[in-house]
Amino acid sequence: SQNFSSANLANEVAEEKFCETTIGAADRRVGGILKVLIETPYFRVVVVDDADTVEICGALKNIVACGAGFVDGLGLGDNTKAAVIRLGLMEMVKFVDEFYPGSKLGTFFESCGIADLITTCYGGRNRRISEAFVRTGKTIQQLEKEMLNGQKLQGPFTAAEVNVMLKTKEMEKRFPLFTAVHKICIGEIKPNKFLDCIKSHPEHIPKGAPQYANNPIPWKPSISLLQGLYFACLL
Repeated sequence: SQNFSSANLANEVAEEKFCETTIGAADRRVGGILKVLIETPYFRVVVVDDADTVEICGALKNIVACGAGFVDGLGLGDNTKAAVIRLGLMEMVKFVDEFYPGSKLGTFFESCGIADLITTCYGGRNRRISEAFVRTGKTIQQLEKEMLNGQKLQGPFTAAEVNVMLKTKEMEKRFPLFTAVHKICIGEIKPNKFLDCIKSHPEHIPKGAPQYANNPIPWKPSISLLQGLYFACLL
């Protein structure tokens, strides 16, 4: 099979602005032929044989873009948005590793992966509609009619499909960002709870480290220790 995916907004491709694309081809020979046929000086093509990952990245990035849109709608700032993009990428990697073993990590660093994710989280329709969803209080369906002429948004649909897969394996807690986006889109939780859902993300907890997120710290610092730390900061 062959799959195309890339960090490209259609209008910029039409304007012949420089961009890249990834072709995922199980048969490298076929991929090479496609590269020769479509590559131009401003449209560069990279061929990889990890076709499944190329296709899956193109779907999962839309879930993360919805999360980025929620952040924009809530006015949480660029630092939070960057964190959401990073955590989303990590969930993409984990999801592919769990459900499609044998994928190659390097594929995520091609245009179909991190580059497409960033572009979509800043310039795509999933981000734009999700921001409007938070700011206006309208439903996704209303916004699709008003802003997309009735076209369907990819993010909420993909989030629902992914959630079914995660529930089947009882893995929702391992993918808090994917899960939160789905629950917000179906009205199960409010958008302003999005950040709470990812503050204790598994990626923030070193493997093997004790988890104190919901438990008191098992020791109490002495006054002398706190004073020492305070004066050390003044030096």
